[in-house]
Amino acid sequence: MKTTPSATDQGHRGRASATAGSRRTIVLLVMCVGMFLVQLDVTVVNVALPSIGRDLGGGLSGLQWVVDAYSVTLAAFLLTGGALGDRWGHRSVVVVGLGLFGLASLLCASAPAADVLIGARALQGVGAALLLPGTLAVVQRTFPDRAEQARALGIWAGVSALALPAGPLLGGFLVASTGWRAVFWLNVPLVVVAALVTVRLVPGGDGTTEHRMDLPGAALAAAALGGIVYCAVAAGGDTSTMTVAVEALLAVALLAGFIWRERVAAAPMVPLELFRRRAFSGANAVAAAMNFTGIGAVFVVTLYLQGVQHRGAFQAGLMMLPLFVPLAAGAPLTGRLVARFGPRPPMLAGLLLGVAGALSLLAVAPDSGYLVLVPVLVGLGAGMGLLTAAVVAAALRAGPADRPGLSSGVNNTARQAAGALGIAVLGSLVGDPAAHADFLTGLHHVGLLCALLWAAAALLTVLTVPRQGVEDTSAH
Repeated sequence: MKTTPSATDQGHRGRASATAGSRRTIVLLVMCVGMFLVQLDVTVVNVALPSIGRDLGGGLSGLQWVVDAYSVTLAAFLLTGGALGDRWGHRSVVVVGLGLFGLASLLCASAPAADVLIGARALQGVGAALLLPGTLAVVQRTFPDRAEQARALGIWAGVSALALPAGPLLGGFLVASTGWRAVFWLNVPLVVVAALVTVRLVPGGDGTTEHRMDLPGAALAAAALGGIVYCAVAAGGDTSTMTVAVEALLAVALLAGFIWRERVAAAPMVPLELFRRRAFSGANAVAAAMNFTGIGAVFVVTLYLQGVQHRGAFQAGLMMLPLFVPLAAGAPLTGRLVARFGPRPPMLAGLLLGVAGALSLLAVAPDSGYLVLVPVLVGLGAGMGLLTAAVVAAALRAGPADRPGLSSGVNNTARQAAGALGIAVLGSLVGDPAAHADFLTGLHHVGLLCALLWAAAALLTVLTVPRQGVEDTSAH
């Protein structure tokens, strides 16, 4: 005799479903907090540098490394962080990353000298590199359905984008009201809460002994990636051209050694055949182009506002809001678009908006009114807002389903390294803002170069990223 579920049973199932949904929402929010802290500490320290210099000394070079030590180690260990998560479980690696990030923040907040602060910032970067791929892998595992996953990635990307404007604004407020050490103290309670919630709500057991750690490959990857980003940083500073060239050759040699190691290793950290998947290689190349042009353009536009038009730091930050607002607000919208149409349409729309924004730089003059700059900011911000979540979703979909840490590590490495290179290359194109005529010529060249790169990325998207419902078969 066939029976129907009782109202009580249906009620229990409904409450269980609601509870599971609430747990997943909390997990997503906690992973967003981790990502937000990682991105925030890229920018929040900049406004504190004058106060740090007065308290700790260290000179201009030392202050530069307070910022750059974090960026270099973050980029260097991202691949290793993703591989460790695939091997030992992403919950465990996220908790370790949070702990290391919190400990390093504590050391930063109590640093008695500039050298100690620089070392603690480097340690912070290592913690961030463990944390960042893991947050993305946990989101992917928590939301296995593609449509739900795309929406979750949109929220994740939107929260991370909020760190760009929040860094200078929050940092300025804390420095003015409490002092520069508060910039680092802020991280500690947030990290403790995030770690406790992660242990409580995120399921463990997602690691596998099938993915053995390739320790020589991990060491070569860290050295090569760190070397590449270090060269980009040094090229934008006072380091001699010859020194940068030698360091660049060493970085290239280390990268070649890493590639050789991955070809011969029995269990490579990054299987090179993965890059035969057109969708995977294409999505990561577009992600790199996005950060190279987007972050580099943000840097040179900020130089224009402060160095050419002599705006104050806070005023310049407010004037950048037409870029930051659509960047943050567009990511959740992109998540819904990806859920419905796949990543390709929003990627193409974002890239075309980026082309329009970059070309708008050609109209900028030394005495241009703010309205002339608004199309640049809106085009780049809306373009990156549509791109970020879509390109991450495309890379994760194209990567191996059993190794989300690997896919996340490769994607984040491409974006972080390309962003550092964009600042160095585009910064060298514009030169010193004090030479207004040369700077504006360089700024127009930046506009043309960025437009060409965004257009090339759009073509690459058409050629490599499949339409919704069409799988990439290039690796089969």
